[in-house]
Amino acid sequence: MKRWLPSPLLSASLLLMWLLLNQSIAAGHWLLGGALAILAPLLARPLQPHGHARIRRPLALCRLLWFSAIEIVRSCFNVSQIILLRRSAEVNSQFIRVPLDLRSPHGLALLSCLINSTPGTVWVEIIPDSHELLLHVFDLHDEAWWVETIKTRYEQPIIEVFESAEAEDQGERK
Repeated sequence: MKRWLPSPLLSASLLLMWLLLNQSIAAGHWLLGGALAILAPLLARPLQPHGHARIRRPLALCRLLWFSAIEIVRSCFNVSQIILLRRSAEVNSQFIRVPLDLRSPHGLALLSCLINSTPGTVWVEIIPDSHELLLHVFDLHDEAWWVETIKTRYEQPIIEVFESAEAEDQGERK
């Protein structure tokens, strides 16, 4: 079954999205949507060099996404206020380094997406020698707060979601 339907949740989501976008539940749309739902994950499989991500703690992921959404909205207001009300000389734009314990490629990709989605922050790179995240902050006031926020609000839940699953997978393979 996994050979022909590698990601059943993705396939079901694609079929549902197809039906919603076409605003029809006619048989032809079910057939086209079903073909899309089966073929897209099969064709995308070679694009996943690290395999399929397994999420063992979906509640932790939901909590992470909820807090991230709150942080994104809060940052939108803060950055808008800075742009509209302050002079550019008052903005303290800086690069900071955040030491990371996260090693999962899927977790790092999610962390990158969350950080880059937050207005006022940009993921620049991971420094390979020290495995530190180089982060650009639009208006930096407290570097320690940023490091602690990234470590506790983002990195810890991502480790809980992805790395616990990878550790269990490696244990099953031995």
